[in-house]
Amino acid sequence: MSLTDVIEGTRQAAEADPANAAVSFSVANALVPGTATEVQVRVRDHAFSVDEPQALGGTDTAANPVEYALAALGSCQVITYQFWAAKLGIPLEGVRVTVDGDLDLHGFFGFSGTRPGFTDVRVTVELTGPAGRDRYEELKNQVDEHCPVLDLFRNPTPARTTLK
Repeated sequence: MSLTDVIEGTRQAAEADPANAAVSFSVANALVPGTATEVQVRVRDHAFSVDEPQALGGTDTAANPVEYALAALGSCQVITYQFWAAKLGIPLEGVRVTVDGDLDLHGFFGFSGTRPGFTDVRVTVELTGPAGRDRYEELKNQVDEHCPVLDLFRNPTPARTTLK
């Protein structure tokens, strides 16, 4: 099944019943027994580890949560560029996305009133293909408007924590 088939099938299903467009995702995280920092993550049938670099008290066996957040943004951008290029009929041979983020550790360690999240995130996109600059600008505008993870970085999202 091609990407354009997926796009059309999803559009038809969502038009037939808007509830067909509502999806939920769930991720389970647990501290690995015997370590101070390594976390085992389960996503559907996939597993990966999360750790911190030694400078932050970890064992550096895996990327840390903020690196995964940047990776989530970059990978969502690549996928969204591919999706919207297909939807708009813009020929696209390659997409490369680099995401850089700055964090002030004062917030994480509680040293001041500094927020613990990113203070700046920069996304650099390199597109290759035969389309002109104006078509790729059109594509960028659609991706900026529709990328779910970019939306998480740009807008407040309701989140609540329940302690069991």
